[in-house]
Amino acid sequence: MLRTIRSKMLFVFAASLFTVTALAALHIGSLSALRERYLVSERIEELQSDILEVRRFEKNYLLYHDAGSLREGLDYLDAVDRLAGGLTGGMDQELGPASYREFLDDLTAYRAALSALPQAGIPETAATEAVRTKGKALTDFATRLLSDKRRRIHETINRSLALPFAFAGVFLALTVAVVALVSTRVLRPLAILRETTRRVGQGDFRPVPVREGLSDEIAGLLGAFNLMAHQLEANQEHLLQARKMAALGTFTAGVAHELNNPINNITLTVDALREDHAASLDAEGRELLDDITAQADRAADIVRNLLDFSRTERPPLVSLSPLEVAASSASLVKNQMQAAGLAFTLDVPAALSPVRGDLRSLQQVLVNILQNAAQATPRGGTVRLRVAAGPDGETAFTVDDSGPGVPPEVREHIFEPFYTTKGVGKGTGLGLAVAYSLTKRHGGRLEVDASPLGGAAFTVRLPGAPRPDAGAAPAPAAPEPEKGREAAS
Repeated sequence: MLRTIRSKMLFVFAASLFTVTALAALHIGSLSALRERYLVSERIEELQSDILEVRRFEKNYLLYHDAGSLREGLDYLDAVDRLAGGLTGGMDQELGPASYREFLDDLTAYRAALSALPQAGIPETAATEAVRTKGKALTDFATRLLSDKRRRIHETINRSLALPFAFAGVFLALTVAVVALVSTRVLRPLAILRETTRRVGQGDFRPVPVREGLSDEIAGLLGAFNLMAHQLEANQEHLLQARKMAALGTFTAGVAHELNNPINNITLTVDALREDHAASLDAEGRELLDDITAQADRAADIVRNLLDFSRTERPPLVSLSPLEVAASSASLVKNQMQAAGLAFTLDVPAALSPVRGDLRSLQQVLVNILQNAAQATPRGGTVRLRVAAGPDGETAFTVDDSGPGVPPEVREHIFEPFYTTKGVGKGTGLGLAVAYSLTKRHGGRLEVDASPLGGAAFTVRLPGAPRPDAGAAPAPAAPEPEKGREAAS
């Protein structure tokens, strides 16, 4: 099957080459036949000329009874015999075997009649009439043979003249076929690609229609382009999220630094008031000061989260054991899980490739996600941190919970700063935004999906660490995992 453009073009050129070769062979054959017929026609002209010479000497003998004329005529008749014998195979093809045989019989009879003239003695005898009759038959035969040969030569010339037009027709057909193939299978799809590229640049990611059943190079190009457009559309949300995070990071960094001074002043003022007037404050006054201190601390925590979110410096990334990252992060939230009445499990396989990152930053990512999972899961539920190897050397850290999950309309905004579904005073909307930002700095991805436990599943995908050189020192051993999977209720 001619499925590819290359195979179609090869077929067109092969067919054209075959046709041109056949036409060339036909042309060579025509020229060869023309040459052969021309040579035969020359011998036929000689044959006719010799027959006419024989007839001339025949007439001289009949008029003047000159024995020399008879001898000259017989000599020319010998030449006619030689020419007739040399034309064997040519004349019988031109006139047919029967006509050629008749010519040879007439030639023999004419020789016999001409040789018998000296014995006849009387010019107007039956022998004289036989000579004239057979001589006329030979002359008519030579004239007819020469005429037929010239007609066939003209036919061969006419066929040869038609061959250049056949060559021109083949070239024209080849040109039309190539132009049609290039136009329909190359230029038109490229024009569609040019228009689609313009639409993609304007944000329209509709795929290029590809006719079913096509499997040539252009169809493969259109398929790759459609895949690229689909991936661009899928990644557009991530690009918009990254730009939004960068813009908010710049903005929040300035806001956080500006808020630090008044928060510090409030804290210092409360401490001074409590220290200088502690004796004169009643219980209600001390409660108000404690409330001011608590709110100032809460504001300071928000500012610290803002600074973590907007931090631009990148700590050095080193090779880390996934077990070390997961176990150290789990130990930071274990008591919080127990206090919330949740069953917490840690699932880390023994043989996992190391990841490249900053331990403190990765701990902050996992702790933020674990705290969110703990806050979203009702008492008696389950939170699980599991680690698994992913494709292309990735390592996936997944936090599952048995809470209500994340609705699809919330997933689009869940990593945006200050976006929260918690009640007033229960969340700042920065935990997942900070985790998303730190994961991006590590070259990884943060994804949310449904959990097998019934709630949400947040997955941090981190690239693997490059393999150390042969002479490099071995990485420090990871801490031993705790026995089994710990649970608290």
